[in-house]
Amino acid sequence: MEENIKRILLVEDDPNFGTVLKEYLSINNYEVVLAKNGMEGFEKFRKSDFHLCILDVMMPYKDGFTLAQEIREKDKDVPIIFLTAKALKEDVLKGYKVGADDYLNKPFDSEVLLLKIQAIIQRKTVESVADSNQFEFEIGSFKLNSKLRFLTHGETQIKLSPKENDLLRLLALHINDLMPREIALTKIWRDDNYFTSRSMDVYIAKLRKYLKLDPKVEILNIHGEGFRLVINP
Repeated sequence: MEENIKRILLVEDDPNFGTVLKEYLSINNYEVVLAKNGMEGFEKFRKSDFHLCILDVMMPYKDGFTLAQEIREKDKDVPIIFLTAKALKEDVLKGYKVGADDYLNKPFDSEVLLLKIQAIIQRKTVESVADSNQFEFEIGSFKLNSKLRFLTHGETQIKLSPKENDLLRLLALHINDLMPREIALTKIWRDDNYFTSRSMDVYIAKLRKYLKLDPKVEILNIHGEGFRLVINP
């Protein structure tokens, strides 16, 4: 799959609504494969790779819940958003139990769906990066060994604390790119609240102090979003 083009499987039995939604998502730079029922949806899913699935709940031949279970058996990680005309609590709970990432009641604001898609795909992408096995990094003139927790600059070797190490590794995995604040908090602190957020800011300040040994290396604060570890020319 082209990484810059995100592919979406849309399974919707209303042909008019399905066509309109497909066109809307296509305009917003997604490649959309449309299926008109659950059976066709699973066949299309089996034959290709997708970044996200949008499933109508009430469909002929195979409903969205059954389709989601089959998709989960083949791919436990692909995000799933349910669309439904019913707002029953039992259905919502059932949707989450079979592996839904989100749930939207019809009619819904298409811009809200778009934001949910963007947020879910970004989160999944970041999580997959954070779970990588890479442990050695070059950060400007620094070398980081995250297994041994050593940050080395020439003859200077800094022994990082566990949280300093985890945070710098996560930043290094996203070098020159955004590391969302909430991902670091949930991956390292296991919680995203005011106190853990302030704690992370303290660790960012410590890392900035260490990295001053190379004036080209900088941790930027992206207001309201997170941080970027950048190597300036």
